[in-house]
Amino acid sequence: MAEEDPKPLNYIPEVILKKRKSREAWALRKKEQFQHKSFQSIKKPEDFIHEYRNQEVDLLRMKRRVKRKVPHANSNVLIIIRIQGKKDMHPRTRKVLYSLGLRSMFSAVFVKPSEGIMAKLQRVEPFVTYGYPNLKNIKELIYKKGLARMDGRKVPLTDNNIIDQELGKFGVVCLEDMVHQIYNAGPHFKEVVKFMWPFVLNKPAEGLKGSKTLYKEGGDTGNREDLINELIDKMN
Repeated sequence: MAEEDPKPLNYIPEVILKKRKSREAWALRKKEQFQHKSFQSIKKPEDFIHEYRNQEVDLLRMKRRVKRKVPHANSNVLIIIRIQGKKDMHPRTRKVLYSLGLRSMFSAVFVKPSEGIMAKLQRVEPFVTYGYPNLKNIKELIYKKGLARMDGRKVPLTDNNIIDQELGKFGVVCLEDMVHQIYNAGPHFKEVVKFMWPFVLNKPAEGLKGSKTLYKEGGDTGNREDLINELIDKMN
């Protein structure tokens, strides 16, 4: 019986082999990342106890702070920067931070320093730093990192027509008008601030130690007054 001729092997282009190998390597990395994340996310009972105790300590310290005299600000406008995450944070502290618009680390907002605002800052003092922004930094923040609220979307402030459309009825028609309202705590300060999303600043290479001690005592938090501008320069 005659032997059958061997069939030629199917040729697979090299580029397809490389893609297949790349996909397999990617799938293995994803699997390892998932397994590692799953392992990390499992908390032991003692972890929950430790976290609860730290949150209670945060609440106790907040209650002590609110008994002190509400601090006074020597400026018509403040910038507040959140510099701590949610670790050891009591839900009441988080609620106050959220009411200020500070939902994430290194977010920043402009506010008028009313008695109510200063009382809130006193409550969340270990998680924020604040001070008196100068004209240069107000202008640079708005120009470089300003985002408008447009139907729940974040829209870069690159077109004065957007500003005119939303704030024109208040006589604010361009970026310079917005800067003027913020720096001078003008009559339409509230409308301008509400029009913008909180700023998202960069993590500074230096200038923060991770300390919840007051800045005036060698730490990071609390009122830096005019020296806040040095920190903004490093984060903008």
